[in-house]
Amino acid sequence: MKNSVLDLEFVADLSLPVGDVPRAWYIDAPTFEPVRLGDWVGSVAEGGAVNFFNVGFNPHAHGTHTETAGHILPERHSVHQHFKDYFTKALVLTVAPSNGVITLEDFKVRWEVLAEGAVKSVIVRTEIEPNNVATRAYSNTDWPYLDASIGTFLREQSVDHVLIDQPSVDKEEDGGALACHRAFWGPQPVQSLHRTISELLHIPAHVQDGHYLLNLQVAPMDNDAAPSRPLLYR
Repeated sequence: MKNSVLDLEFVADLSLPVGDVPRAWYIDAPTFEPVRLGDWVGSVAEGGAVNFFNVGFNPHAHGTHTETAGHILPERHSVHQHFKDYFTKALVLTVAPSNGVITLEDFKVRWEVLAEGAVKSVIVRTEIEPNNVATRAYSNTDWPYLDASIGTFLREQSVDHVLIDQPSVDKEEDGGALACHRAFWGPQPVQSLHRTISELLHIPAHVQDGHYLLNLQVAPMDNDAAPSRPLLYR
């Protein structure tokens, strides 16, 4: 499918929706409940004129999401206010974990093969088309994660956006260290609020490693994280 304006080919939607699954961080499924105001109900199935639902969810736990350094700062920072890189040059890298962790050594092997010029976004795939990605409950699975030195390396390469096909760039249980998050956002994370980490992506098998144009669409929420939709073009 060609875009008649930009003459680009759409490659893949890398997002997973906010739904019962996938989810992580020991959180129950999101809630979808019709509004009830006296005798009025916001549900066509229950006799209402329209569907008018309240939705309760956690952007870090339910579906693909993008977060700022507000995730680790005491002050509340809005991803909507700080994220502005809607289109960036992106590099997709597939790196297999070793004993549950992706090491800097293994990461740099793929980086040195594929990196050409400056890229603003790096998309890390740890698994090729897992069978149950759309129905997976990730809690208590000890998913693959990035060694903290990769966060430092990418920051030093002037990469502003890191995306991964796991619920976090960090280990599920790390005592609150969030080592890769902190390494990527640097010693003064308040100065890195324009830089983001996106997690819980689905990267289809037909997406080959290499360079793309990334359109990262982030829901306009005044929160440190929000649901997002990474779209790849070539």
